[in-house]
Amino acid sequence: MSVRLKKNDRVLVISGKDKGKEGKIMRRIPERGLLVVEGVNMVSRHMKPSQKNPQAGIVQQEAPIYAAKVMLVCPQCGKATRVGASFLESGKKVRVCKKCSEIIDRS
Repeated sequence: MSVRLKKNDRVLVISGKDKGKEGKIMRRIPERGLLVVEGVNMVSRHMKPSQKNPQAGIVQQEAPIYAAKVMLVCPQCGKATRVGASFLESGKKVRVCKKCSEIIDRS
């Protein structure tokens, strides 16, 4: 499954228990079509004490969700949109907002 979303993109959850929440992509798992989104799909983990985590207890953290459950929020128009692809004159492939036709990656 090809995911047209990248790390640090702002996305809107369109289905499931967190529908309507917005967050930033923290991590991608493209081989399984999953994303970890900031503040979305929070789960409780029971942590044992360790060198890395000396304080044991119940910790809230984000779990992965399917990429099909989110839509990119366009940085220009601010709306949730599908992502298209286009080529610049230089031949570089860029992502494009389907609603306002503006280029998403400005790098």
